[in-house]
Formats: sequence, structure tokens, C-alpha cells
Amino acid sequence: MEMILATKSSTPIIGQLATVMGWIMDGIYRLLNIFGIQNIGLCIVIFSILIYALMTPLQIKQQKFSKLSAIMQPELQKIQKKYKGKNNDTAAMQKMQEETQAVYQKYGVSPTGSCVQLAIQFPILMALYQVIYKIPAYVGSVKDILASAVTSITGVNGYTDILQQFITDNKMTRVQLIMDGSKATSNSVTDFLYALSPSQWKTLAETSQFAGFTDTLNSTAKEISHVQNFFGLNIADQPLTYIKAVFVGGSVLLAIVAILIPILAWATQMINLKLMPQAAQQGGDSQQDAMMNSMKTMNMVMPLMSAVFCFTFPVGLGIYWVASAAVRSVQQVVINKKMDKIQIEDLISENMKKMEKKREKAGLPPQKITNQAHQSAKNINKIEKGSSNTNVETRAKKVEEAYKDAANAKPGSITAKANLVKAFDERNKKK
Repeated sequence: MEMILATKSSTPIIGQLATVMGWIMDGIYRLLNIFGIQNIGLCIVIFSILIYALMTPLQIKQQKFSKLSAIMQPELQKIQKKYKGKNNDTAAMQKMQEETQAVYQKYGVSPTGSCVQLAIQFPILMALYQVIYKIPAYVGSVKDILASAVTSITGVNGYTDILQQFITDNKMTRVQLIMDGSKATSNSVTDFLYALSPSQWKTLAETSQFAGFTDTLNSTAKEISHVQNFFGLNIADQPLTYIKAVFVGGSVLLAIVAILIPILAWATQMINLKLMPQAAQQGGDSQQDAMMNSMKTMNMVMPLMSAVFCFTFPVGLGIYWVASAAVRSVQQVVINKKMDKIQIEDLISENMKKMEKKREKAGLPPQKITNQAHQSAKNINKIEKGSSNTNVETRAKKVEEAYKDAANAKPGSITAKANLVKAFDERNKKK
């Protein structure tokens, strides 16, 4: 699997977000530098903590939706079963859409509620990855350390061919020079230098064509290695390199520390997955059961794959995976405690109030169901602390009962739509 170190991402949205995050990362580095600390590994840890802390509100919103979704699911499944096999019946499909929309409106949520949160988080996470993987492109302080060496190298005739041969000889499969005509750009040379391990820096300084500025390369190597040091490991190196070094007299202690990176990457991700709320599996729907089983399998495989990749990926990327998973785990513990204190009726009331504010801004009159929801949703069966989701159907039924007073409901109102669900349920029971 080949990865390319390059300059800043030009992907729309992700590129702009990565630039902003780069400013934050550079700010963290400069702040630590004031106290005499120059360490990219520590910057990655602090950066991960800060970014995921700022994303906490998005996580809470997503899990509020998930909590309501667990109650809504039995009702939605009933509707799907009613119209199973009627995909070619336009009228039936329209009624199905109306009933489904009525359920979502009853709980004051949007069918795309969860997707919106994921859509917001995805570019943030992609931008975060760009900054971690391409440090010199976004952290000017690190790029400045390499500037003298870059200037010296690009001043040599045929430097592109020399570097390309060096990449091939040293099997640097994750580095590819970006060309500007027949020459490698100075930015790609910067990326190349940042990717070098201490032993590769030594080999580069011994290259005959670069003999005129050996001192510059050695001093740059010393400075960048200091910045890249994390518990004795160089974050540009691979854990596998330290493990192999043991067989030729390398440090056993460093090999143990290196092995801990992939192990911790797997362990922290598994802990995070265990802390995430698990949706209750509803029987009777083979398609949904198969989907949930696939999710469980993926949740087991992905952390294991991360551990495998960590052996051949730079240590810095492994540090990011470990730090981000650890931060998410702590974040999830806090969110779980908060969610345990939130009752379903409070969530519905909160959603209804937001819905009414949107209607008010749009110049629409308030819906009667809002007050009914606020008053009668108190009848919903409260979720006991630590209880499972096995009684979701009971709670869903009680939520439905909170809306059955609709004698004066206007046609087309949310209340009237909610009654469609109830009416169809009653007719099915009589059949």
C-alpha cells in the first residue's frame, strides 16, 4: 500500500479545514517552544485532545438521535413490514412515506439527523489526518528547520534524479517527489527530508553529490531528530524498523516501546467501541440483523487492521491513532454519564421546541402537538440507569399513547400524520 507525502491538500472544504487546523498545530508547537519544549509527538497528543474536545457537541447530538432512534425503530419496522413487497405500488409507497415521516415528526427529529452529524464530522476528521500526516506542510516551525537543507539540495544539478535514486535504494515506498516540469518541487523535497529516519539522514549526508554541505545536513538531522523524538522513538521511523534492529544489536527497550504503539492502537480503539452505545437488535428483520452482524464484524476487524498497519506506518501516525482513540474513550465516558441523566420525554420536548422555532422563523403557525408532547410525554416509561434496550417496544408504545388525543387535529398537521400510524396499526390488529 503506497502513501504519498505531499504539500497541502487542495481538496475543497478538507483543504481549508486542514489549513485552519495547521494554524492550531503550529500554535501548539510555538507555545511549547516558549517553555523550551520542541516535540512533534507531544504536539500531536495535545492537538488530538483539543480537536476532539471541540467536536464533543456534535457527538452529543448524534447520540441523542441514537437514543430516540432506539425507541422509534419498532414503529418504523412495523411500517416497513406493512408495505413489504409493494415497491411498485405508488399509492402504497406514498402512504409509507407519510407514515414514516409522521413517526419522525412525532419524536421531533429529522430522518437525516444522524447523517448530518456524520457529514459535518467527516471532513473535520479527514483534515485532521492531513495535518498529522503532512506536518511540514502545515507547521511552519518544522518546515523552517528543514529550509537550509532544502535550499542546499535544490541548488545541486540533477538533484531530482539523485533523490529519486535515494528513495529507490532505501525503499521509501511512502515518499514520492512531486514534479514541477523536470524538477522536484522544494515542498516535496521538504516532505522527503521530514520522512527520513536518523540512519537515512546519515546515508544522505554521505552522498557524494552533497559533499559540499555535509555539515548543513548533519546539523539539520540533529535538530529535526530532536523534534521528532518521542520516548526514544523517532516519529518518522516505523515500529518494524526497531523490531528488526534487535536482531542486529539494536535496543531491546526501544523495540518494546515500538511494539506498544500497534498494541495500544488496537486496545484503545476496542475500548472506545465498547463504550459506544450499542443499538438493540430487533428480531424478525433478516436484512437488519445481517447489517448489524456486519457492523459487529467490522468493529472487530478495523482495530486489528490499525494494529497491523501501525507496524509499517510512521510512529507519528500510530501516536495519533492511540491519542485520538484514548481521547474519544474519555469523551465517551463523559457523554454516557450525560446521556444517562437525559430522559426520553425531555429529548422529545427539546426537539419539539426547536421545531417550533424553525416554524416561527418560517412564518408558520405553531403545531398543537408541541404542547401535547410537552405535557403528555411524561407518561413515557423512563429508562432506568444501566438498563438495556430490550424494552424499546414497550417504551415506544407509551410514547405513541402520549399523542392519541387528536380529536381536534387539523388535516395535514403533525398530530394528524401521527394518527395515521396509529390507525393503520389498529386496522392490522383487526385483520
